[in-house]
Amino acid sequence: MPISDTEVAVSIVVPVRNEADNIALLIAEIAAALDGRFAYEIIYVNDGSTDATAERLAAAMKQRANLRRIDHAHSTGQSAAIRSGVRLARGAIVATLDGDGQNNPAFLPDLIAAITSGGERIGLVAGQRVGRKDTGFKKFQSRVANAVRKAILKDGTRDTGCGLKAFRREVFLMMPYFDGLHRFLPALMRREGYEIAHVDVIDRPRHSGVSNYGFFDRLWIGIMDLFGVWWLIRRKKPTPVATEVRRC
Repeated sequence: MPISDTEVAVSIVVPVRNEADNIALLIAEIAAALDGRFAYEIIYVNDGSTDATAERLAAAMKQRANLRRIDHAHSTGQSAAIRSGVRLARGAIVATLDGDGQNNPAFLPDLIAAITSGGERIGLVAGQRVGRKDTGFKKFQSRVANAVRKAILKDGTRDTGCGLKAFRREVFLMMPYFDGLHRFLPALMRREGYEIAHVDVIDRPRHSGVSNYGFFDRLWIGIMDLFGVWWLIRRKKPTPVATEVRRC
């Protein structure tokens, strides 16, 4: 039987596209990290996969009552997949990780503990990768992108590309949505008045398959997104203190 809404404290959202060979192992690792420690659910968002991802998820759902699945008819991108999962989530705290195995689920308890112990002032706990296993070119482009982003947005985060994050569901759903949102969560959380905490996480190679994301296909979009977020931050006005005047 699926677990009820009242039994879910944390929702783990995993966006995937063509990651069939990584499904079973990653679910087992999530379970090993969280079973007996948190009341949680796992939500896989199948973002228009054309391999056997859907079939592997269907098989896994027969084994785990707390595993849920969303299918996108065609690929809409990582931000849209995360948003679909967050909207369906039943936990007040949502944690995310990539579906390729590079994000180690063993760090999920640290992320969840950091946001729950930090009180309401903490809106996001961001994983920051140590010992990245990507190619030299990919690490170089990330260093450049992170340096430019930090200089313009001043979000206080050295690595926004890490998929390991934990945040408050209600705050995430308050944010303006756009494609690429997941790369700017620290800046947008600060825009809403929340603080960011960080947890160092050890990177590892993907279990199998190849990356679905390239550099040149998102370079110019990323630049436009960067200045769009800068504009949103500049246009943010303090929330007024409103007092209802009652009829005498």
